[in-house]
Amino acid sequence: MSREACIERKTKETDISLTLGLDAAAGGAAVQVRTGVGFFDHMLTAFACHGGFNLSLQVQGDLEVDAHHTMEDVGLALGQALKNALGDKRGITRFGSSYIPMDESLARVVMDLSGRPHLSWRVSLPEQTVGGVSARLFHEFFQSVANTAGLTLHVDLLACEENHHGLEAIFKAFGRALAQAVAVNGKAVMSTKGVLE
Repeated sequence: MSREACIERKTKETDISLTLGLDAAAGGAAVQVRTGVGFFDHMLTAFACHGGFNLSLQVQGDLEVDAHHTMEDVGLALGQALKNALGDKRGITRFGSSYIPMDESLARVVMDLSGRPHLSWRVSLPEQTVGGVSARLFHEFFQSVANTAGLTLHVDLLACEENHHGLEAIFKAFGRALAQAVAVNGKAVMSTKGVLE
């Protein structure tokens, strides 16, 4: 059975079409991302490629205001797609972790697909903006993913001298950690409760 989900999300602020596939073909992930925010596209592409996920994303957002609604709402849509694609989470590994270096930067991402939304964001970036948007918006994106996916997520930027490298390390680590967590490792639900909600 294909673990894939499609989300259509339309508000007065954003119009989002997103398809997430957790099991890319042997030839590699198929990724096509257009949010209108170039650096964010780059980060989402890195996430999907290094996680081995198929990701199709088209966004029309109110970028004339700023990038906040676009980035937050993409997080909501991605988290919902992840939750839908996993279904009852039967057989998944559940936990995942990854350390990723990017030149002078080093990121650690640890997660639990527990059904309990929580984000611990221990990230200090040296610059206020990156790619023309507020660096703070990346916290908003990950908070939205954690909220809708029901994901316990710890993000630590252990070293960073330049925003691009620091955030790219985080997104790659997020992809690798998520790939571990969603990997099928049997048929049981990995919880003493018998459910992951």
